[in-house]
Amino acid sequence: METINLKARAKINLTLDVTGKRENGYHELKMIMQTVGLYDDITLTRIPEDTILLTSNATWMPTDARNLAYRAAQLLRETYDLKEGIQIHIDKRIPVAAGLAGGSADCAAVLVGMNRLFGLQLSRTKLEELALTMGTDIPYCVRRGTVLAEGVGEVLTNIHPPCPDCYVVLAKLPVSVSTAKVYQSLQWERITQHPDTDGMLAAMAAGDIAAMGQCLGNVLETVTIPMYPKIAKLKETLIQHGAQGALMSGSGPTVFGLFTEQQRAKSAANALRRQYHIRDVFVTRIYHVPHDKNERRIHNARHEI
Repeated sequence: METINLKARAKINLTLDVTGKRENGYHELKMIMQTVGLYDDITLTRIPEDTILLTSNATWMPTDARNLAYRAAQLLRETYDLKEGIQIHIDKRIPVAAGLAGGSADCAAVLVGMNRLFGLQLSRTKLEELALTMGTDIPYCVRRGTVLAEGVGEVLTNIHPPCPDCYVVLAKLPVSVSTAKVYQSLQWERITQHPDTDGMLAAMAAGDIAAMGQCLGNVLETVTIPMYPKIAKLKETLIQHGAQGALMSGSGPTVFGLFTEQQRAKSAANALRRQYHIRDVFVTRIYHVPHDKNERRIHNARHEI
């Protein structure tokens, strides 16, 4: 039996704008997405049995087709007529229903990992096409890095230079937010303040994290913050403790802050735990996808996807 381990990394939205709505109900988006260091551990094992076995340290997690990782395995087995099975174990760290694309990242990791395990030799473009059939965040989770996402999230453009390195504090309130319900409630035609996406691109190009902080923006806050006003309090607390900027990620309820100093990031995280009694608080940093061949070889040895 062959086994590989992968890191399925969370994402944050540095900007998230809605520019229209399609006839099928999907919203037109323009957003800058960024991978961070927080990850789920995914272990994939090729097995002779004609089945998919999914296990997790999270006892509440569904282990059938309700799980995106399971559906990714199912899709590849059916599409490419794979006779052997796959065993998937997910060591869950990324909070769920949090605006961090944890389920989408797990799904993407299974696509990438099974492509390697079974020698399918699918290109990244093909993997992204398959990913889109299961969810609009999943193609980005296959690609990762600093990316401008447009359309419904499937039109991806790598941003160069990428987001400058900095520390990121993530804090999730102990509530679950339905992305579908947030978008259904969004009155996008009435939005008057849109994120400064061009300003964010310029700030990243200059490596100016303070300017990036001023350009953070997410129109979905207009829906989720009235539902959970404490999100605004979390943002204020992060700024008070030295964040260059703070924002809700995705449809929430996770809030993140950008920091130039690790110690300030740790102090802010401790303050959030004390003041709001939140368990899901993480200090991480921006993650860059390795592009240099030698660097990629090192990362592959460490089971990076």
